[in-house]
Amino acid sequence: MQFANTIQIAMRAIRRNKVRSALTMLGVIIGVASVIAMIALGSGARAAIDEQIQSQGTNIIYVSAGSWQRMGMPRGGAGSTTTLTLEDAAAVAQVPNVARMSPMQRSRAQVIYGNQNWSTSIEGGNEDYVVIRNWVIVSGQNFGSREIQTADKVCLLGETVYKTLFPGGEDPVGQVIRIKNMPFRVIGRLGPKGQGQFGQDQDDIILAPYTTVMKKLQGVTYINQISISAARPDVVEDVAVQVTRLMRSRHRISNPEEDDFSVRTLEEMAATRTEMANTMTMLLMSVASVSLLVGGIGIMNIMLVSVTERTKEIGLRMAVGARTRDILRQFLAEAVTLSVVGGSMGIALGVGVSQSLTQGLGWPTMVTSSSIGIAFAFAAAVGIFFGYYPARKAATLDPIEALRYE
Repeated sequence: MQFANTIQIAMRAIRRNKVRSALTMLGVIIGVASVIAMIALGSGARAAIDEQIQSQGTNIIYVSAGSWQRMGMPRGGAGSTTTLTLEDAAAVAQVPNVARMSPMQRSRAQVIYGNQNWSTSIEGGNEDYVVIRNWVIVSGQNFGSREIQTADKVCLLGETVYKTLFPGGEDPVGQVIRIKNMPFRVIGRLGPKGQGQFGQDQDDIILAPYTTVMKKLQGVTYINQISISAARPDVVEDVAVQVTRLMRSRHRISNPEEDDFSVRTLEEMAATRTEMANTMTMLLMSVASVSLLVGGIGIMNIMLVSVTERTKEIGLRMAVGARTRDILRQFLAEAVTLSVVGGSMGIALGVGVSQSLTQGLGWPTMVTSSSIGIAFAFAAAVGIFFGYYPARKAATLDPIEALRYE
């Protein structure tokens, strides 16, 4: 029996019971669509995380105050201690393969311009901060070493702050705003970055010299954090190790459990989110696979019913010369056809659901050719796996008994 004839007979048998065939395919359709949608959600989440990492900056390493534990006390989080100094920052800048370094001091304050006011984050850095963070200055200029040395009250506005304080869209450069009732001259406007990897608005920020934040806004002599940009991506981990050793030496720490600082790379910070996204994707795919399993069982059930209904037909085919493998191939072709047609419809439905999730709910999704290939192969495998037993049962029927069957 030729392959084309086998497919033709299989399609004729499926069309003979259209409603039953459609209901049989429904489980496969839902299962494949679910798998496609879940893979798209996982791929979209990972792509969004990668994009957010890129928006954070280039080869960044953060050294933060905190993460210490002594005398049975609970470990403190980043920013919970005041052990980072400007001397630490200067020493870190000398570590090999450190391309740029910026001390950082964070504060939060009410900002006023005219009749507009806004509570925002004030970040202090040096002239390298915008380079480390890959931040584009769309208007005006960055502050330099002179403004840092004199703790000049100048600042750059993030996009969110700019749109809030200047709703009319006028150029903010040269204007004077008030931060904690102190006048600050706007010298630049930062380009938009969007949402950060932890969901925060990266544009809700005002950037000022770190000396200004320390002396004028907070009156402190310590810093919260040191931002480092490694020379190349392949040396980031090595630089992080060297910085850790340097900080332990400077702070006279011999036991890592007593660290009063933390050193983290962006990749390390994003690893937890990526792992969570992968775990959630696998969980959702497991649930979706149950639908495929149910669909496969439905195919097996219907094929067993079909074998019973067509016992006499099978006997007649064998009587006129059909071989065991011809009968096996015929019923297996019917099962695979049901599965593949259902899988194709499921792929189309899954792509549509993924697009609806993006457009309707704003969830990032990414449908890849590999996910479509996996889903299609899965559908074919379901047809083969669950169709083999009924096909084998049909192929091993005794021709004489089959012809006598009523």
